[in-house]
Amino acid sequence: MPASRSGRALAAQPAKAVEPADGTRQHRLAVLLTDMVPGARIIRVSQHQPSQTWPSPYTRAYDERGQPVPLNRTQRVAAARWVIRAFPEANWDEAHDLDLATGTLRPTAEARAHSDGGH
Repeated sequence: MPASRSGRALAAQPAKAVEPADGTRQHRLAVLLTDMVPGARIIRVSQHQPSQTWPSPYTRAYDERGQPVPLNRTQRVAAARWVIRAFPEANWDEAHDLDLATGTLRPTAEARAHSDGGH
């Protein structure tokens, strides 16, 4: 045990229990993004900003009706970086949609097919 300044050993503190639950990190990210972009339901993230030919983190936000939610440059870049870091296993060569209600990330093409009733 480490010694304190008085020379006496410090008593061990019990470890705080953390509930291991699937998706907690993704859920926290969705909550943060909901606070950062009020009114957004879907965050679309890609590595390619439409006006650039080189890779650059980029975000678009949409409300529950699918209408664009305006973002400033800081919001676009920060949200993209957060999502990309939270989901490193995703193939970032294509755009992905993050559902802020569930914290679920899926490729944009798959999300579009699902919303159109396809599988």
